[in-house]
Amino acid sequence: MAESAQRLFEGDTALVTGAANGIGRGIAEALAREGVRVLRADLKGSDLDVDLSRPGEAKRLAAEAIAKLGRVSIFVHSASPRRREEDTALEVSEETWRAMQEVNLNAGFLLGQALGRHMREQKIRGRMLYITSLHAYAPRNLPHYSAAKAGQTMLVREFARALGPDGIRVNAIAPGAIPGGGFDAAKNPGLLATIPMGRFGTPADIAAMALAVLSERFGAYVTGTTIAVDGGIALHNWIERR
Repeated sequence: MAESAQRLFEGDTALVTGAANGIGRGIAEALAREGVRVLRADLKGSDLDVDLSRPGEAKRLAAEAIAKLGRVSIFVHSASPRRREEDTALEVSEETWRAMQEVNLNAGFLLGQALGRHMREQKIRGRMLYITSLHAYAPRNLPHYSAAKAGQTMLVREFARALGPDGIRVNAIAPGAIPGGGFDAAKNPGLLATIPMGRFGTPADIAAMALAVLSERFGAYVTGTTIAVDGGIALHNWIERR
């Protein structure tokens, strides 16, 4: 079979969080099409129902994924509570703040730590991918979300440095405006005009980059970085309302 017709992954197994909808689902389905045995996790509607806002659930999920798959060579963390435009710096509740940090940052750390140890102990040349946000770099009066994603961005760099000697790569994708999930195009009039490529993104746009960076064919020398997949929106001050 010619190399161009071969699937990107053979024999890999993956845990994907936030996989019931949107970007997480798009990545999970794309990985499966390319030969990966995928275990999907989400609040509901996936292979494993798990609430990562509850302490202890991240460690349980990591252990269950290893038990069900036997080995985990790919980990994608896409889970995040839905954000609301109303949850501004002076309005967001402590409960909402804690849930956002718990799912994005605390669970992201605990899952990455547990699966990183597993990959190292089993001598797996593993790959991890975190779905972060352009909000990690530009405040938009959604402090719980921006802070969580900024923390994830540094977590990726820390894991990449710690696990690089074991051949384990850790990266992030920062999506642009992808309707669905936490982004409501109807509540952001005028935003489309600020995107140089002239359209909103789709989960398929993010999944395509995820396949590239997770694969050894295209991403073998990429680690510790965040790749913006945003149609060019971050080239200017996109956070100012129009």
